[in-house]
Amino acid sequence: MRNLAKLALFFCSTFIITFLAVTAIRFLSLRVEWAKILPARPETTMTMMLAAAHWALSLSLLSSIIIAVNYAVRRSCLALSTILCVMTLSFFFCFGISFALHQWKPIPSAGSPVTQLGGRGLILTNELSKNETAVVLLRGTAEPLGPRVIAIPDQPLVYHPIASSSITLPPVPFADDTPWFLRSISMDIRLNAEIFQQKFAEGFFSYFIYVGLFIFLLCSLGYVVKFSVWPLANLFLAALVFRGVLALIIFLNTPEMQDIIGSFLNNMALAAFALPLLFAGFGLLVNLYSLLAFAAKRRDDDD
Repeated sequence: MRNLAKLALFFCSTFIITFLAVTAIRFLSLRVEWAKILPARPETTMTMMLAAAHWALSLSLLSSIIIAVNYAVRRSCLALSTILCVMTLSFFFCFGISFALHQWKPIPSAGSPVTQLGGRGLILTNELSKNETAVVLLRGTAEPLGPRVIAIPDQPLVYHPIASSSITLPPVPFADDTPWFLRSISMDIRLNAEIFQQKFAEGFFSYFIYVGLFIFLLCSLGYVVKFSVWPLANLFLAALVFRGVLALIIFLNTPEMQDIIGSFLNNMALAAFALPLLFAGFGLLVNLYSLLAFAAKRRDDDD
């Protein structure tokens, strides 16, 4: 009982600290991105804070379960009671934060002034990359083929009195310096946060079914992090497994896969719960395998 209380306290503190820290870092990142966009988007501080909180909730859920399960393995207290404890606390935090963020959703997001597009000196650039070619239309959209200034990174400014098809420009946008695996993780976390928002908007029942079984699946995978006696190796193994599960879930939630699943089930009412049922089925298989493996190991020890 004492180990269970320590695990609950450890999980709560980990989730809260992770959520607050990630929200702050994500908010600052979104603030910097917003400041670099031309023309500026009609964003407010509250809008960016809500977006950062949703993203942080998705990341905090995954990371807290990984750390808590690894803690339970290291303390040799990974049992059914600890898994149920982590599941309950995970859903409590996830639902509570989602409910609080949903209450702030009606706040208007057009609180900052926006410069009208099309004046003289219009800058054409791509907001997805900050190291790229920029074209400045000196007479605005009134003469899109008129005089312009072209800015290419690491090269002097080039002035053209009229547009010419012979102008050769480097690819736009230029490649981002951020490693792809970090960008893919950030993208999947954002998409997972959007799925959570969508399920919450559909109603409590849909949210409970999807998020509850999703958390059940993640907690069931805790048994796979006991392959090594080195706790750090188990932590990296759990992170790798969770990354694969997250990528698979995002893939199955794409509109194309949803259409395939719906057509396979002949658009029955069960199609809407096909993915949560898959979570439940796979989680049960993992738990069953873990119980059988534990029973077989205990039998060998008795012999």
